[in-house]
Amino acid sequence: MEKRASGVLMHITSLPGSFGIGTFGKSAYDFVDFLVETDQSYWQILPLTTTSYGDSPYQSFSAVAGNTHLIDFDLLAKEGYLTETDYVNLNFAPNPESVDYELIFEMRRPVLEKAVAGFLASKSGLKKLADFEKEADWLRDFAEFMAFKEHFGNKALQEWDDVALIQREPEVLDKYRKELVDVINYHKVTQYFFFKQWLALKAYANENGIEIIGDMPIYVSADSVEVWTMPELFKLDEDKKPIYIAGCPPDSFSDEGQLWGNPIYDWDAHEKTSFAWWVYRIREGFKIYDLLRIDHFKGFSDFWEIPGEDTSAKNGEWQSGPGRALFDTVKAELGDLPIIAENLGYIDEKAEQLLTDTAFPGMKILEFGLLDTEGQSIDIPHNYTSNVVAYTGTHDNEVINGWYENLTAEQKAFTDAYIRRQKDEPINEAMLRALFATVSDVAIVCMQDLLDKPADARMNIPNTLGGNWQWRMLAEDLTAKRKAFLKEITALYARKNTFKKSKEELKK
Repeated sequence: MEKRASGVLMHITSLPGSFGIGTFGKSAYDFVDFLVETDQSYWQILPLTTTSYGDSPYQSFSAVAGNTHLIDFDLLAKEGYLTETDYVNLNFAPNPESVDYELIFEMRRPVLEKAVAGFLASKSGLKKLADFEKEADWLRDFAEFMAFKEHFGNKALQEWDDVALIQREPEVLDKYRKELVDVINYHKVTQYFFFKQWLALKAYANENGIEIIGDMPIYVSADSVEVWTMPELFKLDEDKKPIYIAGCPPDSFSDEGQLWGNPIYDWDAHEKTSFAWWVYRIREGFKIYDLLRIDHFKGFSDFWEIPGEDTSAKNGEWQSGPGRALFDTVKAELGDLPIIAENLGYIDEKAEQLLTDTAFPGMKILEFGLLDTEGQSIDIPHNYTSNVVAYTGTHDNEVINGWYENLTAEQKAFTDAYIRRQKDEPINEAMLRALFATVSDVAIVCMQDLLDKPADARMNIPNTLGGNWQWRMLAEDLTAKRKAFLKEITALYARKNTFKKSKEELKK
């Protein structure tokens, strides 16, 4: 990672546009231009994988396949797979500041089906798909999983009506493959669209000196192609139902703890394979990202294991994770990688030691640090080191305005004094100024905070279902004043991207 750099956290879904959700189209390229204009180095996003129950990018049908909601229709039309009349008169976004996932799930599919038909009818379509399949060795299993899942009314894997298919009996697999070949091809082609558009956008960002920070959830969903095809890697019963599930123990934020529902890995089985799936997964991640944030890093030192049938996280127990052995293997196979460890939450000595052993930068959250008016928090800036990535908050935290509104009078007074907030200075600007002034090598600002958005612009409230992941910005939100402020603090605190200067020097 660059020394003294900065960037913006903004998921693709939150970009403005007319397709009901942010896509890889013009608004995404405009966002790269904005990052360049303001001298940023990084664009951080959330997982690009498919979303399932609850619309969360951290609950995916696949650890690798992409979210086809992000495919841009205008780009498909430019390639001749659609005409504008196929989509321009459709109302994908009754509220342009919020994603209606149910609506876009229903409305985008017919348009994508037309694009798939256009692609397969083109002279080069079949060859392009065949070439893509050679590169994407995961594609066949994923496309079949999604086609079969749709055939059973989008039920979770464990609820499919054909037990023989759940168990992947060869004769039954062949039967469904023949019956659902068109749907399987739909999922293959839409994955081709996804990766072609995303890699073109990433190339544009890289060509302009912007690196992409991706996000890898530690767990996969119980309703996933991995559980279907590789059940030996998880603690499952004979029906592929999780014997144990993931979550967090009760704490000051929740009396019940957090029940995530993801199946727990059988780490002994992973170790016997020299962590081959993890090496593969991380390698795939670096095909589409420049840096990789690994979510819930503590889960690799030890994790909270909850009985699979429980409806509360209370009865879980701490179990040991793979620890340093996993990351030593990854390093031996893939070399030194720019990984960021999401080390938030309950971090004990064991988790701290793993972070030290790997030397990955961890994360610091300014909002957390300012809650303790005694100044003793590990997240307060005077306790930072340079090898951290600093945020005011992440997608799981309140936006600055909502956070500040909920502080006590004592906490507000402490915050104002600590960050040396000036008279009449907006709290979002004071907090971002304090963030960029920290000793941390990298500072990342959430887009909602740069735009001075209110509390309802929050992206996610952990341990709640529904109403999350919906926020979108409007194009007019990003004013010249907002850009000027970001550019100013980036230069003032020596975080300016030197890429443009380097390019000019190379021309001489």
